[in-house]
Amino acid sequence: MDQEPSVLDYVKARMRNWSRQVSDSNAEAQEIGTKEPEFLTESAELPTAVVSTESAPIDSPLRFSFPWRVLLVLILGLVAQLSLEPHQGSERSWQTGFFLYILASLILIGMNWRQEWVFQPWVMPEYGISDDTKFLRSSVAFIVSLVFALMAFWAFGGGQFNFLNFSLWLAAIVTMISAFWRPSDHRVNWGGRIRDFIFRPQWNISFNRSTLLFLAVVGLILFFRTYQLLDVPAEMTSDHAEKLYDVGDVLNGQRPIFFERNTGREFFQFYLTAAIISLFKTGLTYLSLKIGTVLAGLVAAFYIYLLGKEIGGMRVGLLVLAFVGIAYWPNIFSRYGLRFPLYPLFYAPALYYLVRGLNMRNRNYFLLTGLCLGLGLHGYSPFRIVPFVILLAIGLYLLHKQSEGYRLQTAWGLFVIVILALIVFLPLLRYLTEHPDIVLYRTMTRMGDWERPLSGEIWQIFWGNVRNSLTMFGWDDGEIWTISITHRPALDVVTAVFFHLGVVLLILRYIRQRHWFDLFTLISIPMLMMPSILSLAFPNENPALNRSAGAIVPVFLIVGLAMDGFLKALENVWNKRAVWAVGIFLLAWASLQNYDLVFNQYRKSYNGSSLNTTELGEVVHNFVELTGSVDTAWTVPYPYWVDTRLVMFNAGFPMRDNAIRPDSLQTTLADPHPKLFIINPNDLASMDTLQSIYPNGSLTKYTSKYPDKDFMIFLVPAR
Repeated sequence: MDQEPSVLDYVKARMRNWSRQVSDSNAEAQEIGTKEPEFLTESAELPTAVVSTESAPIDSPLRFSFPWRVLLVLILGLVAQLSLEPHQGSERSWQTGFFLYILASLILIGMNWRQEWVFQPWVMPEYGISDDTKFLRSSVAFIVSLVFALMAFWAFGGGQFNFLNFSLWLAAIVTMISAFWRPSDHRVNWGGRIRDFIFRPQWNISFNRSTLLFLAVVGLILFFRTYQLLDVPAEMTSDHAEKLYDVGDVLNGQRPIFFERNTGREFFQFYLTAAIISLFKTGLTYLSLKIGTVLAGLVAAFYIYLLGKEIGGMRVGLLVLAFVGIAYWPNIFSRYGLRFPLYPLFYAPALYYLVRGLNMRNRNYFLLTGLCLGLGLHGYSPFRIVPFVILLAIGLYLLHKQSEGYRLQTAWGLFVIVILALIVFLPLLRYLTEHPDIVLYRTMTRMGDWERPLSGEIWQIFWGNVRNSLTMFGWDDGEIWTISITHRPALDVVTAVFFHLGVVLLILRYIRQRHWFDLFTLISIPMLMMPSILSLAFPNENPALNRSAGAIVPVFLIVGLAMDGFLKALENVWNKRAVWAVGIFLLAWASLQNYDLVFNQYRKSYNGSSLNTTELGEVVHNFVELTGSVDTAWTVPYPYWVDTRLVMFNAGFPMRDNAIRPDSLQTTLADPHPKLFIINPNDLASMDTLQSIYPNGSLTKYTSKYPDKDFMIFLVPAR
């Protein structure tokens, strides 16, 4: 007679199910972006019938499943990366970390073969795919755009924006977009929706779990990117003085296409900062530069999130956003106030729209790609590698089976990208034809011998730079103290582990599925780092975190995918709470280390290496407040000391330079007003001169809050 199963029988059956291997990955495939990765859930009710013919026999031992291989790989990776971290008082060795990473990779390969730790498989999305085969929507608009573009190219002669050439340029862009843009089949009446929302008598706003997680991650990122923004970093360098002078030129009515000061710079940051100053009334200050670059970094992070969501779903997107948001590498170059975040700012959306365009076969996204590509060329010089990266992406796509039946349309999509990017690039293109030496000077002084001859064979330098760049993520990020903590890994311990393991998993997924984006992601990392790698004349400037800034896009995509695969592996054997606990622990570890890197180590390192022009500026400001005279406050220059322009910026008197040469000190005798001279403590000759011509003056020492940065103050009373 059949006997109903006991509770013990049910528990045995469930344990047996938990210990099974993950089923074939192709059976688990989900449409990208349509469904979040699910946690394993079990019913709380006991069955009333026989559980299964596969249930364990009554006398079989009870087995508990534990993901020991998954955790072993993670622990090996963490120990490997910890051994590569710099340790005070002891020298680092790469051999131990390299061996442990190899061991972890071998175990990971075996696990991947057994489907225990994998990336989610690629599934070509079928939602929203365009069925429009008409390429050109309006031939008239296309021809008109070309006419406007030719007229704008002619009008941009002279190197200045004006009403005529700007209007022609804008008309060429708008008409070219209208020539190809495909109107949506489902138009949304946004005006009506907004009006209905505003005048609705009762608002019902609800949040699901994904929305709450997104808001929590955004809050974490805003903290990391804006906390102590004024103080980290605190001091400007001469590069900042050059940028503020350029912004001052814009505010004073000049409209350059290319800013020639300081070896030449593209225009985007200067007009952005001028707009911020006009809007927020922050003045020609370091804060104004920082606001623009921090905003650029936040927008870039958002597009990296969208890209992660596009290729891996909501959870991958959130993981990518969290790790890129807290990372010390993009945080520092966003806070520094120079053009560095403009590289990922335009590359991330360009790649996102390209992937969307290829997935959905919609040329509107190709137009947006071209727009981002053209604007990026007006941002930061290393972005000039991005057109080649986009060509690589489309080339790899055409060579893979994902493009079957869509190769001709993709070729036309490439044409759309190129023609629109070229029109957006027109102002700088015209300037380039007139002044190629100015536009290319910075690039050629690094790649060639324009400034100094190469120190060795070009291929030896090149491959040495490649090695140094590709190992910076877990070993050495270079010696540029202004934007890094020198000679430590560019990534924190947790992020570095998931990046290196993620590279292995990405290679394995490409071998299994042959998806173009996997191969492209791997190849794009060294390509996006080429502006740093090609510093052949100055190999000591490589690796450079600023010139490699575009690589944060593929690097953190890999991190998010690897972390998602890790959580999936745990979900197969653990319950939801345990998996959440592990994920939160790893994110907290990464957050705490990145906090220490930015707000303790980098802050201390930067303050120790920079010059304290803020303190000199405060002295000048207080002197002017007391005496009312800014024209009799001077800083005496000294070799390798402060930039006297920065002293006046910090004093609140921008676009002034209070430098006075030692041989000109005698000329100040004619002025009867009170006088202030700031002098380097080692400049004994200037102090002697001042004491001889102003015997009633007083010399005092200003004790700086930074070690070895004291300076001398010489005050002369009114005559």
